[in-house]
Order: sequence, then C-alpha cells, then structure tokens
Amino acid sequence: MDKPTLIVIGNGMAGVRLVERLCERAPDRYRILVIGEENQPAYNRILLTPVLAGEKHFDEIVTHDAQWYKGHNVTFIAGEAATEINRAARRVRAGGRVFDYDHLVLATGSRPFMPPVPGAQLQGIHGFRNQQDVENILRGEDDGQPVAVIGGGVLGVETAAALALRGMQVSLLHRGAHLMDSQLDEHTAELLRVSLGTRGIRSVLQA
Repeated sequence: MDKPTLIVIGNGMAGVRLVERLCERAPDRYRILVIGEENQPAYNRILLTPVLAGEKHFDEIVTHDAQWYKGHNVTFIAGEAATEINRAARRVRAGGRVFDYDHLVLATGSRPFMPPVPGAQLQGIHGFRNQQDVENILRGEDDGQPVAVIGGGVLGVETAAALALRGMQVSLLHRGAHLMDSQLDEHTAELLRVSLGTRGIRSVLQA
C-alpha cells in the first residue's frame, strides 16, 4: 500500500519544523512534499537582521540544506508559489504542475504590512521578511545614504540598527508615543531612543 502524501505549502521555520518532527517520529508514515516560494532551502528568518547588518552571511543561517531534504526523502519544490488548491479533488497547483495530496498543511507565514499611502509602490520601498528583501534593500545602497524605517517595534528597531551599521543615515518613524510600546514602558523606551541616537539613528515619534 502506498504511503499517503502530505503536502506542506511553505518552506519557512514553522513548515520545516513540522516536517523535521515528522521525519523524527514517524519517518515512514508519509510521502512528504514541501512547496516553497523562495529558491533557498530553509533558513532562520530571525537571523536575517544580522545578514542585513553585514554581521552574518546568508549561508550561516541556513538550517536545512538540500542534502537534508534528500536524506529524509522529502521532495522540495523550490521557487514555486502554490497558486490553486482544489479541496474536492485534493490537488495543489504550483509552477504549472499539479500535485495530488491526502493531507495538506498551509504554513505560509505572514507578510509585512505596507501602509496604503501614495507612493508605497515606488522603487526603493521594501518590506522586510525574507532573503530576497535583504538583497533588494542593499542593492545599489551607498554608505551615508538616507533611509527611513517605518515601524518602531522590535523588528523596526533591529532593522534601523542594522542599516546604521552599514553606514546609512537612518530615520526611524513610529506612530506610537514611544518606541517598542508593546514591550517597553515609557522610561525604558526613552533609554532605547537615546541609545539609538548615539548610533546616529534619528527617532521620529507619533509620526
């Protein structure tokens, strides 16, 4: 009897961790196929900020290389987005091909919120979620170039600090009254703002 087919849409940290656990606990239970929109094997998305800062190379944050998929009999469809799911027929379309499944897991993660303001689609404006975003942000950037980071939460503060390490003139824009207002009180956030200022990062609050 053929093994049931499990398709995981999403090659991010959640999807790959699921596949990793299945390979450990029930290695012969499923025929596993992973569909990933990015061309890269799985990597630690949390460590993209050090890559942006130039402190790490992308290869250092890869968690599961091509040999891992092969060694665990996992089929990895890289660089293809799933474009259609037919639940009645139990089929997924990706990259012009159709794959049948018995079980389907969606682990596609989130996308950065792009403010619905005029000019949001112009060249030089980027979200920050994946490896390609890092390349897009750094492509053609020069030391000393002014950069605006929108959002003074954890990721925004880390991004601003990373770009400052690249020698860019960074303005950090935050709509709240103080930075990281979901994590810090007003006093601690002010200490953070001052610390960022010593690194050349200008914080603009209630913006």
